[in-house]
Amino acid sequence: MPNKNKELSLEQQEELLQTLKARFEKNRHRHKGVEWDKVQKKLDANTEKLWSLNEMEATGGEPDVVDHDNKTDEYIFYDCSAESPKGRRSVCYDRAALESRKKFKPENNAMDMATAMGIELLTEEQFRELQKLGNFDMKTSSWVKTPANVRKLGGALFCDRRYDTVFVYHNGAESYYAARGFRGSLRV
Repeated sequence: MPNKNKELSLEQQEELLQTLKARFEKNRHRHKGVEWDKVQKKLDANTEKLWSLNEMEATGGEPDVVDHDNKTDEYIFYDCSAESPKGRRSVCYDRAALESRKKFKPENNAMDMATAMGIELLTEEQFRELQKLGNFDMKTSSWVKTPANVRKLGGALFCDRRYDTVFVYHNGAESYYAARGFRGSLRV
């Protein structure tokens, strides 16, 4: 995430839009009734969101449109990579968890990374909605937004899919594993 201006060059924008359009066309089952031209108009009008989508793409998230909010006229993107995005694994849950580790600290944490990228961690409900569109996190797991009462006690939640079932688990927020990352969402 080296670009602090949160702007992409025209060439980068065109390349990303081509990638997003190809993924959109290939996975129509994720966004029935949504037209790419309308999505692209929203993206063209908001390059900061395009920058966030590029960050999702660069870290292996394979973002795609999963819904349209009719009330706000926003398109909702989720990370749709088969497994938890590779460039966002081996992170603990948040800054407090990172600072609480005495030894073997991970390089980063999920909440700070998401904020820097301009995205939100998926909630448990959103993770379950994503699973209706395909089989995700069959070998990995993803941190999800954790309720304040759980976090206050030192825990954090993560989800995965095993045995054709979505599981929600808990761990100490300071834990991190090579197979655990996080998935994000972005409204455009």
